[in-house]
Amino acid sequence: MTLRITEIFYSLQGEASRVGLPTVFVRLTGCPLRCTWCDTTYSFTGGETSTVAAVLAEVGKYPARQVCVTGGEPLAQKACLTLLSALCDAGYDVSLETSGALDIAPVDPRVSCIMDLKAPDSGESAKNLWANLTHLKPRDEIKIVIASREDYEWAREVLLAHRLDARCPVLFSPAQGSIEPAELASWILEDGLPVRFQLQLHKLLWGNMQGK
Repeated sequence: MTLRITEIFYSLQGEASRVGLPTVFVRLTGCPLRCTWCDTTYSFTGGETSTVAAVLAEVGKYPARQVCVTGGEPLAQKACLTLLSALCDAGYDVSLETSGALDIAPVDPRVSCIMDLKAPDSGESAKNLWANLTHLKPRDEIKIVIASREDYEWAREVLLAHRLDARCPVLFSPAQGSIEPAELASWILEDGLPVRFQLQLHKLLWGNMQGK
């Protein structure tokens, strides 16, 4: 069983509750979405073919016990499910960054899913697979990238209507270059929303450098 791999690298986790932890990232190639603010378009095509065993061997070269499987959209490759289970079997603390457009039900329950909900300005909100909400575990997380006041109001409505914070932690993140982070922070505070505001640590440290 093989996968297409864009890159494997060692860095600090830049998002979600694991922010700041040394982490090995496995970035799979390909994505069926085209979000307007995507910062990993280089992962849409190309990549190199690798086996699950070869990926585990590469991951094992680094000292971290945290592994993040990301993309693109990693679940677009069926072998991603095998890779996730193999990483868990090897004793890693595994997280999956996924768009929320593909079914997360088959994902190994030992994996923490960091699942997006796409707001309207992403251009892909019609692809949100709402049934995924029923499969979320308390250790999973929902991330909503917000690019405008309209996105924020949409996210607030979805948060309250679906009681997202009762399912798992919810993260609101400003789309880089679209709104000022302080503006989003003030909206959250004004409305007293039960969410975590987050900035992407890796971008603060290294900008948009690939492999960071």
